[in-house]
Amino acid sequence: MPVDPFILALLATVGLAALLPAAGQAADVAGGAATAAIALLFFLYGARLSTRDALDGLRHWRLHLTVLACTFVVFPLLGLAAAEGLEPWLLTPQLASGLLFLCLVPSTVQSSIAFTSIARGNVPAAICAGSFSSLAGIVLTPLLAALLLGGTVGGFSADSLLRIVAQLLVPFLAGQLARRWIAGFVGRHRKALSYVDRVSILLVVYTAFSEGMVRGVWHQVTPARLAALLGVEAVLLALMLALTWYGAGRLGFGRDDRVAIQFAGSKKSLAAGLPMASVLFGAQASLAVLPLMLFHQMQLMVCAVIARRRARDPEAAEAAGTAAPNVA
Repeated sequence: MPVDPFILALLATVGLAALLPAAGQAADVAGGAATAAIALLFFLYGARLSTRDALDGLRHWRLHLTVLACTFVVFPLLGLAAAEGLEPWLLTPQLASGLLFLCLVPSTVQSSIAFTSIARGNVPAAICAGSFSSLAGIVLTPLLAALLLGGTVGGFSADSLLRIVAQLLVPFLAGQLARRWIAGFVGRHRKALSYVDRVSILLVVYTAFSEGMVRGVWHQVTPARLAALLGVEAVLLALMLALTWYGAGRLGFGRDDRVAIQFAGSKKSLAAGLPMASVLFGAQASLAVLPLMLFHQMQLMVCAVIARRRARDPEAAEAAGTAAPNVA
């Protein structure tokens, strides 16, 4: 059962914010740095996404539409039902909003590819599906949050729209435009730039949780509430894993495509969700991102087990056996 080292870094950052929260002028400096970090993060997203690969992937449009429907239709409907049905008797309003926000976040790219590869599924489809989901999420996640979360994120105003465009979409488009000059550099230094991503996210987390400490929001989270949240997320993940696998089968997809749909359609991106929550929730971001952080680790642990079992499927073993002579 893998424990993501990045989750440990996130927990350490939360602990630092609890012991030494940024306040006053330090909070202003940290907030400005977090805004710059979010812009850098989405600039790198844009610089990494190959437009040619995305266009080539359109040929498998039924699979991508299925993943997008799971991510931005089925997930939000389940999240809306859970948030409205469990608030306030099981979850606080803030945790319920965070749970719903979790359901609006785009899918992952790296881990979806990794698990699809382990399970011997359609890796190219997983690459394109994750990329399309991330790209669509830049627009759809803020729109869905404004529509479904209402007053929690301040409503859908011209000011909120401008902030989203300025902090998320403009840097992403700038990264796309700069690809022709920096794609080689980004490709050669992918590992080093991944640390830039992580430091940016940790800074966003520190700022959000510092503000939560200063405002005293953490007294609302009790061990019982956390246990309830974990239980709800476990049920949510189980439902999506079942729906993506058996639903894809009913839609006529083959085994390899079903693997890609299951892993890309049931997962949520911590890297994309945290910066968006910082922009959308402001002072309430610390509680809003807690469900996403917990779900991220849960999905990694569960999907790792499923991927290993999928790799032992008779169809996967047969495909691997027939592919071996070709490689030799």
